[in-house]
Amino acid sequence: MDKGRIRHVVAVGSGKGGVGKSSTTALLASELRRRGLSVGVLDADITGPSVPKLFGASGGLLDRGEGIEPALSTNQVALVSSQFLVEDEQTPVIWRGPLVTRLIMQFFGGVNWGPLDYLLIDMPPGTSDVPLTVFQTIPIDGMVFVFTPQDLAALIVKKAMNMARDLHVPLLGVVENMAFLDCPHCATHIELFGPSRVEAIAREYGVPLLARLPVDPKISIDSDAGHVAEYTSPAVTGLGDAFLSAIDGLTKSQLTVL
Repeated sequence: MDKGRIRHVVAVGSGKGGVGKSSTTALLASELRRRGLSVGVLDADITGPSVPKLFGASGGLLDRGEGIEPALSTNQVALVSSQFLVEDEQTPVIWRGPLVTRLIMQFFGGVNWGPLDYLLIDMPPGTSDVPLTVFQTIPIDGMVFVFTPQDLAALIVKKAMNMARDLHVPLLGVVENMAFLDCPHCATHIELFGPSRVEAIAREYGVPLLARLPVDPKISIDSDAGHVAEYTSPAVTGLGDAFLSAIDGLTKSQLTVL
């Protein structure tokens, strides 16, 4: 598939559910928008979509003759998700794998994304047919991996990273989510889920550490209210800086190869 007028397509994955992959995608998209960049999010987690909820977006998708028109968040992030195709947010999408993969391909090639600086693909968990379809049919420039400090989460994300590397998808970097909590009363730095492993994993795979995102109740409050676009913090700003630096480094390395 052709990227058309999209400068960079970046997947965000984890291999494991429940680590905050979708919220990290939404936070990164919003940070890029604050910098004046045009951004879209393709919610590829067809059976467990959460991107519309995070951005407070609802309604259906229209086709005005030039492809499906994405929904727009309050901060003008273009959004496409299976959530827009069902009656309400509690209606399940009960589809077999071939239908799911076909819809993801339609979301990429059949949507009028317009000119975008970045299209972020919120990947589903796992290493089965859906991620495989994305890797093999969508021209991905690179991938960001999100995990939490537990050894189990790190083990599973390594499987996803190995899959991406085996399929020649560039690894842009890693994000450790829910990495720590700063006590609001005494400022004690608390590692709720154990010691960090992110630096060791970054070294093992030769990729940059993009961010260590803290546990912050305000993220949950804003996300539940559909106001994730309003949240920012020094950690999120740092994520944006590191992400753009990784993209710049990837572009330069590609030019060097050419």
